[in-house]
Amino acid sequence: MIRVLIVDDEALVRAGLRMILEPADGIEVAGEATDGDEVPAAVRELRPDVVLLDVRMPRTDGLTALEEVAPWPEAPRFVMLTTFDLDQYVHRALRLGAAGFLLKDTPPRDLAAAIRTVADGGAILAPTVTTRLIAAYTGRDPARERTARDRLSALTERERAVVAEVGNGLSNADIANELQVSEATVKAHVSRSMTKLDLANRVQLAILVHEAAFTSGDG
Repeated sequence: MIRVLIVDDEALVRAGLRMILEPADGIEVAGEATDGDEVPAAVRELRPDVVLLDVRMPRTDGLTALEEVAPWPEAPRFVMLTTFDLDQYVHRALRLGAAGFLLKDTPPRDLAAAIRTVADGGAILAPTVTTRLIAAYTGRDPARERTARDRLSALTERERAVVAEVGNGLSNADIANELQVSEATVKAHVSRSMTKLDLANRVQLAILVHEAAFTSGDG
């Protein structure tokens, strides 16, 4: 059962999210919080697997709460929710370790699927966010590319082959099929790569791959 903590300052939004998630198979709403300053205590008490975290709240915004809690050992996975898909929110959230970024108009079915994906170690971005994020890394920055490639050089050849496919957006199962290895092997390579590179999740790993203009042929 995936335990979810809902954090939003609007009671109607919290109620709507609860109505969407409670009937979903394998998902349990562990509790609610009304502002970012309540997140640390709620996470300690409720031990959720996934936190749905509003970006803009009156006392402490979601990004500040994310920055505090995401580095904790065994921290939950965070999905940022917002009405706005402003670039500065997206980029900072992903840098801080968010595993997802969704708009509040996300269809109910997609929200439940996103929770499952993130709980399983994956990452999820709203389509408009994905399009703009990819566009942001289309233009080459030679200095940034060199720095990213230097970081990736710490990986083994097989790890580089795996992370290149992460950058292509493939799931662990798809990577396993592509590279003809087991899914458990892929998961182990991804985990070791993130540890070596000091990254919090697959989104950050994919960003680094894009910064390096890295492809599977570079492995």
